[in-house]
Amino acid sequence: MKPKHLTTTAFFCLLIVSVGLFIAAVAQTPSTGQDATASSSTYHLSGPYTHGNLTVFLVHGKDSTKRTFLTLQEALEQKKVKVYETKDVNSLAIQNLSSDDVYVQAGDIVRGGDQDRMISVDFIVPPRSGRMPIAAFCVESGRWSKRGSEESGTFGSSENMIATKQLKLAAKREQSQQAVWANVKAAQDKLTRNVGDNVQANASSSSLELSVENAKVKETTAAYINGLSGILQNKSDVIGYVFAINGHVNSADVYASRALFVKLWPKLLKASAVEAVAESNKDVAAEAVASETVHTFLADSEKARAEARQVTRRVKVVTREDDNNIFFETQDRAANDGWVHRNYIRKQ
Repeated sequence: MKPKHLTTTAFFCLLIVSVGLFIAAVAQTPSTGQDATASSSTYHLSGPYTHGNLTVFLVHGKDSTKRTFLTLQEALEQKKVKVYETKDVNSLAIQNLSSDDVYVQAGDIVRGGDQDRMISVDFIVPPRSGRMPIAAFCVESGRWSKRGSEESGTFGSSENMIATKQLKLAAKREQSQQAVWANVKAAQDKLTRNVGDNVQANASSSSLELSVENAKVKETTAAYINGLSGILQNKSDVIGYVFAINGHVNSADVYASRALFVKLWPKLLKASAVEAVAESNKDVAAEAVASETVHTFLADSEKARAEARQVTRRVKVVTREDDNNIFFETQDRAANDGWVHRNYIRKQ
């Protein structure tokens, strides 16, 4: 072969290798805000709807999925799913016995076992799944045995969610068991102060679940729930909500379908009401919250650089964080990475 042919061949080989390396580099580069699948620009808001120091805006939008899910609460009530104790504080096992997809949300509390736990990541349990590991945090530090008539090997119900922003951040951002325990105690102390009764139960003083079910806490939160539970009526396109406490935007949860949001709404509202009670301050007048402030919160939360994490073959979570906000988007790999849930948290 003549030297000029060698030069030409070498050039094309080098070009092919360079293109391949470029493509590989692009594929491995994390998504930026400009690549975002998230977008609050298609939402519109109604509200504010206010009771006491809790203000709610409803998020309106089109369904982006036709997939249906059982929630963890209804799947447990219908005996279609089992959640098993594993003797590992930060890991449980879950099994779907039905032909339905089951959606589990980070923050769902499961009651029973050797300790009450909160699920620490959004999760989709496919039909007839067999036992699958699922990450969790303990929200009851003082027990490691059967409680009353509850089963110690399984968890019987999931009627509550964790109820404070600090707890959400401890679990979803810091991923720290110690921080979760510290914020459970902080929530109990605030509730005790604001309802005028010790909310720590005799059966287990460290149980957040039992504190939320305290009679005085339920009585106080009932006023919020009764005042706000009906705001979805005659609104056929509500897919989520944003809430503010004491005049400051706190968090938002938005779903890919109205049907899923409506099923979760009572549980979400109860958690928001518990947090409002914990954070109530009679000496501070709550400021009005403008819808423009809420729109800005949602939009700003979506701008930060994206980092993706594979939770299971089925679930991917995309996180975006800046100095003020953190955003989590749960995606369904079985639906071409279509989103299922978006959680926005104001950190400051």
